[in-house]
Amino acid sequence: MTQHLIIATGAIFGMLAVIFGAFGAHALKKILTTEQLHSFEVGVRYQLYHAIVLLALGFNAKDITSATYWCFTIGIILFSFSIYGLILSDAKGKKLRFLGPITPIGGLLLVIGWLLVLVNAL
Repeated sequence: MTQHLIIATGAIFGMLAVIFGAFGAHALKKILTTEQLHSFEVGVRYQLYHAIVLLALGFNAKDITSATYWCFTIGIILFSFSIYGLILSDAKGKKLRFLGPITPIGGLLLVIGWLLVLVNAL
């Protein structure tokens, strides 16, 4: 895993988190329920947290394994993006239920990513 790829991935996810957060706070606020908006914000928050982690690890590329990178990257996609899909499809009245089981898989990958950071640190 190259340092540039890790930093670029973190930057892209960070940028998208800001865009999605603004979209949720402004455009979606009018069409989502309070509960849906809260869930959308959880997806954005976790995406941003892990984007920052990727940036920190990228600037210390010797401290990251490719498994850690992929756990965080795929974890963000499966966790946060499945939440976005669930919420937006539900708001349109056509909830994509197949995304429901994908969210915890993404969460598990994020947890494994953190575990790999810990193992590497020890």
